[in-house]
Parts: sequence; structure tokens; C-alpha cells
Amino acid sequence: MEQRRLGRTGIMVSVLGYGCGAIGGLMVKGTAAEQDRAIGRAIDQGITYFDTAAAYGDGVSETNLGRALKALDAKVTVATKVRIRGEQRGDIGGAIVASVEASLARLGRDSVDILHLHEPITRDGAPPTFTAERILNEAVPVLQRLRDQGKFRFYGITGLGEAPEIRRVLDQGGFSTAQMPYNVLNPSGVAPLPAGSAMPDLGGCIRHAASVDVGVMAIRIIAGGALSGSEARSPLGVPNVAPIASGVTYAADVAAARRLLPVIQAGHAADLVELALRYAAMPREISTAIVGTSSIAELDHAVAAIAKGPLPPEAMAMIAAIQAG
Repeated sequence: MEQRRLGRTGIMVSVLGYGCGAIGGLMVKGTAAEQDRAIGRAIDQGITYFDTAAAYGDGVSETNLGRALKALDAKVTVATKVRIRGEQRGDIGGAIVASVEASLARLGRDSVDILHLHEPITRDGAPPTFTAERILNEAVPVLQRLRDQGKFRFYGITGLGEAPEIRRVLDQGGFSTAQMPYNVLNPSGVAPLPAGSAMPDLGGCIRHAASVDVGVMAIRIIAGGALSGSEARSPLGVPNVAPIASGVTYAADVAAARRLLPVIQAGHAADLVELALRYAAMPREISTAIVGTSSIAELDHAVAAIAKGPLPPEAMAMIAAIQAG
């Protein structure tokens, strides 16, 4: 599998990253045997980046990923996240320290490669968001101290919120990586939205991050599952998925995905999921596109899709025409 440089970290990561969250659900609700097989198969197929978080199953994902990786003794890149909620907002530094220590204990590691601050950033900072000032003045010094202590090698953000504030934090906070939404329904982290689009404008934040050598991980590449073109959910996944940087409802995202079916019918991809995966991996500004799965079959399907390479120009032209309406 293709490996790409993860910005200023210098780490080489697989173009397809494995997400261990609750939306796919395998690493939260699957059996230990299934989880261990999935992680082993991902590594066998060239995946080198694994993404988890304290919030995924209240730490269950971290525990399961740590167990699977320990059994395999694998040399891969591991990232986790810290989320600050409720009363923790009064002591951002203390919350980060406690979360990191708990995450490392669950993962069974002395350190991880990357820690992401899993918070939206907005100008007014209304909960659950934070202002750029609080991120820069309260979170960053603690992140730098923990990095210097060896708890993680690099720190990053989840780039959600308002584009000007995200760019400010990327420019001033020393963040080495950023996870940002990017998919065929909303490519505005890289390219302008089509005229008349109702999708939230992500203001070229992915392009900006790459320009300052921040390593970008694309998230929501299948729009939480909506780019399957079906509202059906796996028993392992969360039953209801709130859109992030896409339509007003999951159903609206599914409808938008189905409008792309002519691209499939023209033979440019086997199905909508393949289309979405290949689309998400195309920009050179993106180091790795993260996908979560509910089964090993879904993992195999994702790897096979990526192996087919970029979509042809004819497919991209069809997508643009459909989205232009």
C-alpha cells in the first residue's frame, strides 16, 4: 500500500488509515477474536496508521487496540485523542493530563505517536467548542510539556469548527497533524464548493494545513456511512449518526450520495463506497484517509478500493456535473 509523509512529523503512513471508532464499531463492540484478526489483517495489507480515542466506547477501543497490537508486536503508528467536557472545561490542563495517562494505561503503552485535541474551535467558544485563545493559551503549553515528557511524539487537532479559527490555531500552536472532514459530498477542505451547495464551507483548511506542513488525516470520508447510499446500520455501529460537515441529516447525506449512482452505472467504480474511498485518497494534501469498519469484509473492500488508485478524469467530470446540478 502507498505510504505518504505525514507532514512535519516525517512519519510515513499508509494512505488508508484504520479507524477504531464507534461508527464502524468493530473495535468497540466486536469480539476480541474478530478485533485481533482485523488489526492483523490490516497490518498484513499494508495499513500502518491506527486511530483511536478515549471517547470511543469510553475507552473500550483503546483497550482493544492495545491488546491486539501487543499480541502482534507490530511496529505501526498509533494516535489517540483527548476530549474535554462539562466541568473539565474549568481545568483544561488537568483534564488533558488525566486523559493522556488513562489512555496510555488502556493502550498498555508508555507513549503514543500522536495525541489529538478532539475539540471544535470557534470564535465564541460556546460549549462544547473552544476559542482559539483557550486552545493556544491553556491547552498548548500542557501538550508541549507532555510531549517533552515523552507521553507522545507529536500533538495535533481535530480540525472542526470555523475555518479562520482553525487556521489561526494551526499557524500559532505548533500542531504537527490535523484530522479534518473530506469526502465527495463536501470537498471544501481542499477545493471550493459547487455554486449553490448547502454543505458547510470548510474554507480550504486542509489545503492551508498542508501548506504549513501539517500532516492531514481525512475523516468522515464515507460521511459516517451515508456514502454507502443506504440508511441501514450495522449492529456493531452506532444506530444514529449525526452529520459532521455535511448535510442537515443523515438521510439528506444518503440522498446526496445516491445522486452519484450514475458514476457507478457508467462503470467508474464498483459501488458508492469504493467511489468515496478512492475520491478521499486522491488529494496530495491528505496523508492518510481514515476508515472505520464493522467487519473484516468491509476492511478488505476498503483496501481493494484503494488499490485501484485514483478515479479517472471522466468520473471526476461526472461528479462535478452532478454536484453542480
